[in-house]
Amino acid sequence: MPKTSARLLALLSLLQARRDWPAALLAERLEVSPRTVRRDVDRLRELGYPIVAFKGPDGGYRLDAGAELPPLLFDDEQAVALAVALQMATTTGAGIEEAAARALATVRQVMPARLRHRIDTLQVTAVAPPVVHPQVGTGVLTALSTAVHAREVLRFAYTPALPPEAGDAPPRRVEPHHLVTWGGRWYLVAWDLDRDDWRTFRADRIAPRTPNGPRFTPRELPGGDVAAFVTARFRGSGGSGDWPCRGEVILDLPAAVVSSHTRDGVVEELGPDRCRLVLGSWSWLGLAAAIGRFDADIEVVGPAELKRAFAHLARRYTQAATGPPA
Repeated sequence: MPKTSARLLALLSLLQARRDWPAALLAERLEVSPRTVRRDVDRLRELGYPIVAFKGPDGGYRLDAGAELPPLLFDDEQAVALAVALQMATTTGAGIEEAAARALATVRQVMPARLRHRIDTLQVTAVAPPVVHPQVGTGVLTALSTAVHAREVLRFAYTPALPPEAGDAPPRRVEPHHLVTWGGRWYLVAWDLDRDDWRTFRADRIAPRTPNGPRFTPRELPGGDVAAFVTARFRGSGGSGDWPCRGEVILDLPAAVVSSHTRDGVVEELGPDRCRLVLGSWSWLGLAAAIGRFDADIEVVGPAELKRAFAHLARRYTQAATGPPA
């Protein structure tokens, strides 16, 4: 039987690998008794790991989310993937470069030499785009995203493009609906309570005030589509966009990564590594090809013409890879 410290690390690694672990299976994998598993779980709880027990025929344990982030274990491939992702995050221009660099230094410091050598061989050099947009702090993005998901009235000081003629403007009060990116900038789409109208606010000019206001019932966005709404606003019209072909997909990539390579489209964050992209083009095949340049899994939301365009390109690319028919 392994020593207690090694066994605790092995138990923690197992709990991180899957959601639910029957107690009997944990005991079998660790080659100990169920009673020893219970004692080891109690030790991990004392160290701050939020492990909960679940009942049933296969009662066992689950590593739950807690108020603070406890130390985690990663296998070699996970550690390398994390380091590479952090190094890439230092070049995105999304306002998280400093935090990503500090996280990368922390991860690299505790890596074994064999893994440190692997990530040191990959050096990413950031090339600044022709137009460098003001960066938005992660704290501001988090505050805006939290208010959107919680459906709480948001108060913030807003710095306009031109300073007001007299005094400071009063705080804005809005019902936040969507946090999107357009042309490399972050924007908040919201209903302005004082102006009784829809507005888009540049996130780099927002200074949130706390606490948030009361919860609200979301209003229906004009046209019912945030992508069409934002496209119309930035094209100076009240209707939908004027592209003859416009489609919507979900990409398994962070919104900040997609937005940095999207000039005339709308990107909406769906999670840390998932986003919605709405893009227009002059042809369905051109639109499918433009979306295909992202190295990520693609889920086509619609319309059917875009799905058919992807199928057509798939046949064409398969023929190009295998050669002309005999």
